[in-house]
Amino acid sequence: MPEGFERVLPEIVGRGMFDALVIRTDFSDGASWAVVVGELRRSWGPDGEFPARVQVVDAPGWSEATADEVLAAVGEDEYLSVVFVADRHTMESPTRGVLALSTVWEDEGDLDPVYYQELIESPEPRDFRAAPAAVHAVHVNVTLGNMGFAEFAAAASAEPDRVLRPD
Repeated sequence: MPEGFERVLPEIVGRGMFDALVIRTDFSDGASWAVVVGELRRSWGPDGEFPARVQVVDAPGWSEATADEVLAAVGEDEYLSVVFVADRHTMESPTRGVLALSTVWEDEGDLDPVYYQELIESPEPRDFRAAPAAVHAVHVNVTLGNMGFAEFAAAASAEPDRVLRPD
């Protein structure tokens, strides 16, 4: 991208509030992508009792989009707490871990250090990796406020490969 130009990503329309949003940014391996999509479209829950609700964005205009670009592009969706990105790491990893990005975070630069020193020194995590089968549980629980993004990020960081899997 030439300096001084801002990348314009395709608009995302029609996402339901409980639809997980997964954006493909790597187009190097169609077979890996098919595996990811297959996992995303499976029913989920302890006994598979919940239908998959996912909006998959598979548009070449998103190719090579960075995490910051994705977050900027989805920033207007007030009902979106987490977005998932299928990037190069996703396509090359045996677990196909997608990048989970929190769309809600504090700008530590605007916080008063007298009252918010702990948050300034240890900001909330912004991202973690999740197996495609874990996407729905993360999305629904963060959206409903049952669990926080940081709780899922901590669970992912406790895994040997740092990828959250479904229970």
